[in-house]
Amino acid sequence: MKPLSTITVSSELPGALEPLRELALNLRWTWRRQTADLFRALDADAFTASGENPIAMLSRVSAGRLAEAARDESFLGRMRSEVGDLRTYLESGRWFQRMVPGASASGATATGATGTPSVAYFSMEFGISPTLPIYSGGLGILAGDHLKSASDLGVPLVAIGLLYQWGYFSQSLDRSGWQQENYKHNDPEKLPVEPVHGADGEQLTVAVVLPDGREVTIALWKAQVGRIPLLLLDTNLEVNDEEARQITDRLYGGDHEHRIVQEIVLGIGGVRAVEAFAAATDVPAPTVFHLNEGHASFSGLERVGRLMQSGAGFSEAVAEVRAGTVFTTHTPVPAGIDRFEADRLRQYLGADDSGISRLIPALPVEAALALGIEEGGDIFNMAQLGFRIAQRSNGVAKLHGAVSRAMFQDLYPGFDVPEVPIGSVTNGVHRRTWTSSVMDDLFKKALGDVDVSSLSDWSALSTLSDHELTEARDTLRESLVTMARSHVRESWLRRGADAAELAWTDHILDPKALTIGFARRVSTYKRLTLMLSDPERFKRILLDPERPVQIVIAGKSHPADRPGKEFLQQLVQFADDHGVRHRIAFLPDYDIAMASVLIAGSDVWLNNPIRPEEASGTSGMKAVLNGGLTFSVSDGWWDEMKDDEAGWTIPTAGVEDQSERDRLEAEALYEILEGRIVPQFYERDARGLQHTWMTTVRSSLVAIAPQITAARMVRDYVTELYLPAARAASAFRSDLSLASTFTAWKADVQAAWSGVRVSAVSLEGAVDRAASSSSESSSRAEITSGAEITSGAEISLVAQVDLAGLRAEDVLVEAVLGAVDAEGEIIDAQLIPLQSEENGRWTARLALSVPGEVGYTVRVTPQHPVLAHRAELGLVATA
Repeated sequence: MKPLSTITVSSELPGALEPLRELALNLRWTWRRQTADLFRALDADAFTASGENPIAMLSRVSAGRLAEAARDESFLGRMRSEVGDLRTYLESGRWFQRMVPGASASGATATGATGTPSVAYFSMEFGISPTLPIYSGGLGILAGDHLKSASDLGVPLVAIGLLYQWGYFSQSLDRSGWQQENYKHNDPEKLPVEPVHGADGEQLTVAVVLPDGREVTIALWKAQVGRIPLLLLDTNLEVNDEEARQITDRLYGGDHEHRIVQEIVLGIGGVRAVEAFAAATDVPAPTVFHLNEGHASFSGLERVGRLMQSGAGFSEAVAEVRAGTVFTTHTPVPAGIDRFEADRLRQYLGADDSGISRLIPALPVEAALALGIEEGGDIFNMAQLGFRIAQRSNGVAKLHGAVSRAMFQDLYPGFDVPEVPIGSVTNGVHRRTWTSSVMDDLFKKALGDVDVSSLSDWSALSTLSDHELTEARDTLRESLVTMARSHVRESWLRRGADAAELAWTDHILDPKALTIGFARRVSTYKRLTLMLSDPERFKRILLDPERPVQIVIAGKSHPADRPGKEFLQQLVQFADDHGVRHRIAFLPDYDIAMASVLIAGSDVWLNNPIRPEEASGTSGMKAVLNGGLTFSVSDGWWDEMKDDEAGWTIPTAGVEDQSERDRLEAEALYEILEGRIVPQFYERDARGLQHTWMTTVRSSLVAIAPQITAARMVRDYVTELYLPAARAASAFRSDLSLASTFTAWKADVQAAWSGVRVSAVSLEGAVDRAASSSSESSSRAEITSGAEITSGAEISLVAQVDLAGLRAEDVLVEAVLGAVDAEGEIIDAQLIPLQSEENGRWTARLALSVPGEVGYTVRVTPQHPVLAHRAELGLVATA
């Protein structure tokens, strides 16, 4: 019988249990297992049925169980303990407060303290928990781990993102193995978010004006991530028209037009939102703006416009905004950068008859566009805007920093690639989130119940025994096998199989076999199918009766990435083969929950991208924290941390042809797997233990793990980028004339620079001359090109420099010395400043201690206290 209608029955919390809501609304429970265990103890079935979402589960718990818990002193005691721990965590001083004078536990700055950063962190996605599905992959997970570690460290930071109605897609497969995309609606009432209220008690809103005067209202929601408020912007409001309501519909959905308006809401709306939030709360207004990728670069233009509304000129405003902005690029290839038609952006900026933007009041449209327009004038590049609106920028691994310097060298003409002002902060992962409870117990046993991420020395982990590690690894691998069997069965049911034909899924994979994990976004450069280069050889490896290998794979391809989908289908069809399907499994719909089991349960984590196209990668880092070993191409983070005692490196083939390169690197992959990894895993000592394997695991935990925590990453951001940016921004705030004087200085330098030249350079040193008598004397003489001098002898370098009317303090004159390569270029250059004397003469005293041919020259660059790097203005004069 069909019902006439339906109603929803939900429970209300008794007053005694009301503190559970406080715990549920702070996402710290996602990395504090004691809090998660509290909710599980309330009602394990409801917790599981809700997707381990405390907000959604509370209404599912029966009234009887709630009443019982409200009378249970043991449960209430645990609840009060967790609430007390949370409040202590939120209110106590932490690393940042100990390290930065004048910083309080709340993030406010003591009177008189200057240069203390309060940071606004913008990102298109945040991966914090499956209960807040506003992420797609690596960029979002990195952003989520950044917030969690900033919270643990006490960094005063507020984050800004979008509250997507549908988020990223859920992945399934059709019968042929082709990816299918499905979207699930995000109901804010079931998410761990709350509306942000203003003084009038209403939800705070801000607005942006799109072409034709269409005003889009943006509502503010907040997710609390420990100490960090994450502001989420929402356009799905009744006051907006249907098109505007769809702006925050899907993550990375739609066309270029959709992406532009999303990035306008994130960047421009985000600045307005964080200002409104600061005014309505006790959270300090940000002094440093961190743009996590180019998606939020419009935020810089909004801040320029605000300063111009207050009377600043365009150049002065750009200088001040740049001082307090940090830009992080995650893109190692040009194809990964958002690039839009410049004329389309002109329409959105909406110049009036005076050329001033209707979108950003007071902003001159053409001057603003010039910051991002590529040479040729037709394309606007969001990464280019990011670099030009931020004084400090970085890649996300040392190699990626080098790749980025080469990619964007044209923005800094006259400077060699190593001097392009793009640094690097290598990504990290939040230890408490990604360390399984099994391994966390071992960490505590060896290191004590301390914040392990604050320790630089993890050598105590070397005391873990073979037996302890084997027991932990066996438990984690078995959990992975159990999860994989369930997901493969569910996947086949969705693909149209009948339950009666799926008994085989109960027996796939072996809890004792060497297990390799591979999970990441499926795009061509990550080479998901490299392992299939020689299918027959790969099958032999998988099916070895004495030493079997099994591999568990997961990952989504972007809906518009057809080549990536084809790679995925090829892999799935291989895994569907009856002969190998018990040894290779693809798990659809990869997310944080699946990742935590897959990463922890894998003995080896495989990573084989095309070098150097992996910006950093973090999935392998998470495996390391769980005793997994790294098997990777020397790319991303592994390039700088690789250690033969702690993992295996697939050599990079030095050939141009990509298919041949794939063949050679696949051959190396098979060789290392067959010849080194498999034998080592199955080697047992007299007690039946994997002594050699566990020695490698201990080496990885001691040598690699301390380097890959997000706590280390955030500390690097604070010390290398946030604090310098805060000091630079503070200089502008404390000296209102600085922007104008700096702008005038820059104009003077640029006007004069064509006349700046180094007209003569010479080396002078002590040479012996025979006197006319029997005695000898020593004198100074010019050292000619090609002459030999004694190692360690002191010499003088002299340059004649014409500054074209500039002052000596306006420039930095440097000697550039170093070995000379086959092309005649100076490499590994040493920079030595010259001192001004008189009549344009500049000198430096130096000693060359390393034998060999040394090349030298002299160059001049602008110098000013506001500049963070000699290459910023792209001006250089060389002898």
